[in-house]
Amino acid sequence: MVDITHKINTLRSATATAIVKVSQQATIDAVVNNLVPKGNVMEMAKTAGLFAVKNTHLSIPDCHPIPIEFTSVEYKIEGLTIEIIFKVKTVYKTGVEVEAMHGASIVALTMYDMLKPIDKEIEISTIKLINKEGGKSSFKNRFPATIKAAVFVCSDSIFAGDKEDRSGKIIVEKLESCGVETTHYEIIPDEVDIIQERTKDYAKENQLVIFTGGTGLSPRDVTPEALAPLLESRIPGIEEAVRNYGQERMPYAMLSRTVAGTLGKTLVLALPGSTNGARESMDAIFPHVLHVFHILKGNNHDAK
Repeated sequence: MVDITHKINTLRSATATAIVKVSQQATIDAVVNNLVPKGNVMEMAKTAGLFAVKNTHLSIPDCHPIPIEFTSVEYKIEGLTIEIIFKVKTVYKTGVEVEAMHGASIVALTMYDMLKPIDKEIEISTIKLINKEGGKSSFKNRFPATIKAAVFVCSDSIFAGDKEDRSGKIIVEKLESCGVETTHYEIIPDEVDIIQERTKDYAKENQLVIFTGGTGLSPRDVTPEALAPLLESRIPGIEEAVRNYGQERMPYAMLSRTVAGTLGKTLVLALPGSTNGARESMDAIFPHVLHVFHILKGNNHDAK
């Protein structure tokens, strides 16, 4: 199966359809009037679909076991066709498109099985996904111009050339994948004056200023102390999202002092300096954190 451990839970839904076509009006009348010898076709087929959707991963090898939290089955009859509308919802890391299509398929097959004694020419067709929501694609922000970012690696040892930077490069790669342009990348010593100077200088030209490193508990880790006096508004939700995401994967994440806040129209972030810490922090909040720029510009229609 595809690795989804880096993803976050979001509300996801999918709707799929399937068509059952019978050969005579008498079959439709039997379904509607509950006269089919094998029983109530619509209710039996619905029940089969509910069982099926919860066990999709047992039939489709690459499907993950998913907590199915809502399922609905509707029918539309037009002429000799019965349209099945199957909707699924969950709050999870991956979507439910296959689950919805699987459910619709099993509903259709159950109807076929129950109706075949009275109609030998039933057809199943047009099993398809008609809608899906949730996940990264639903939270992709679109801006008239490219968002620009400055990335700073705060580390005395890397600045001195004793170690190679990895966390900063991971951040730059993640920004690029989100459509954010890194206009400046620099390794600096973990010193208050330098951190504050870079923040004030680059916040003027960039919507994002990201520091990686200097958020631990060592006396040398001074990035939070450097940024706190400069930030006009802290955003605790971003800080909590980073810590919660990290805590689920590494128990030591609670010791990191992530910082998030605004300086003018610029979002300033201080993220952990470890390779995994930087990667997990970016996965925790990107790309959805970019919605902050809609809010800063006053376009706060979707904010809560």
